[in-house]
Amino acid sequence: MAEETKVARASAKTRLRRRLRFLRTRARELKMIGKALVSTKHPILVHIIPMRQCNLACTYCNEFDDFSKPVPLEEMKKRLDILADMGTSIITISGGEPLMHPDLDEVIQHIRRRGMIAGLITNGFYLNKERIERLNEAGLEHLQISIDNVTPDEVSKKSLKTLDGRLAMLSRYAVFQVNINSVLGSGVKDPDDALKIAHRAVELGFTSTVGIIHDNNGQLKPLGPHEQEIFEEVMALGKRSFSRFNEFQHNVARGKEHNWRCRSGSRYLYICEDGLVHWCSQQRGYPGIPLPQYTPEMRQREYSTKKFCAPRCTVSCVQQVGMLDNWRDPQNLNPMPMTPPATRQAELVQIGQVRGDS
Repeated sequence: MAEETKVARASAKTRLRRRLRFLRTRARELKMIGKALVSTKHPILVHIIPMRQCNLACTYCNEFDDFSKPVPLEEMKKRLDILADMGTSIITISGGEPLMHPDLDEVIQHIRRRGMIAGLITNGFYLNKERIERLNEAGLEHLQISIDNVTPDEVSKKSLKTLDGRLAMLSRYAVFQVNINSVLGSGVKDPDDALKIAHRAVELGFTSTVGIIHDNNGQLKPLGPHEQEIFEEVMALGKRSFSRFNEFQHNVARGKEHNWRCRSGSRYLYICEDGLVHWCSQQRGYPGIPLPQYTPEMRQREYSTKKFCAPRCTVSCVQQVGMLDNWRDPQNLNPMPMTPPATRQAELVQIGQVRGDS
């Protein structure tokens, strides 16, 4: 196993700030759940991309490039204002690598000013004490790092060996909640790495989850028997995570289809760097409508639209959102026919075929 960094305990002041932020965030999350149960008219979670460029090039990933410019701050604020006016509860900033955005702190501050919960998904390579303190001051509430292996290989550099020192800094200085996501599936050479990563996360005081990663075409690669055993062990360690309430990943691990109602395009939105609304990261291109033109009627239609990709979906955040509405409102519509613009065709990611109404 990679040599672990010794962890100095967080100061009493940091522990107090962490506890207070956790309690405030948890109260807001409970309020978010109540609001979601009362009304289906607003998005619960939105993933927004301020920058597609990434400093890494993991071979399974289809969500990055090495040339895109950051979305200007004022444009990001406009998009966040639209989402806030929709009644959005949570904004998760993703990429690419969002820590490469020069105005990320101000983006987070704007999310908080507009009353939304602020989350961040990062590969962690740009974290240091100063950066963590800036995220604290900006008001970040959740941070997630996905670690793919114990030692780096040709598939992924996101390893425990390269990131453990940064994890130790998060344990000492962060006042926001940190989740470490280990992975199983396509491209993972040693499934036992996931268990080692999960144990290290818990040791550092973080929550731990496990994801089943798709290949570079977004397709699911079912887990083998040993991988399934590791999966169940890691899931047992994640008892503090909301993911424990959802059985979908157990079905994915066993190669079984999951019966659920995907509310992407309505309760969950994915906003790309061009400001277009998509179902999710693995269905970029549909509906592909500019955010300012995305009406409540469009959201309501997508709420009632049955998604052809849902039974074998691996996008856990969309599944988590779906839990709040799975018990109600059957979906009886099919996706509207869609022809993506020729100028964007090569950049879109769509898994399966979009079928029109019958």
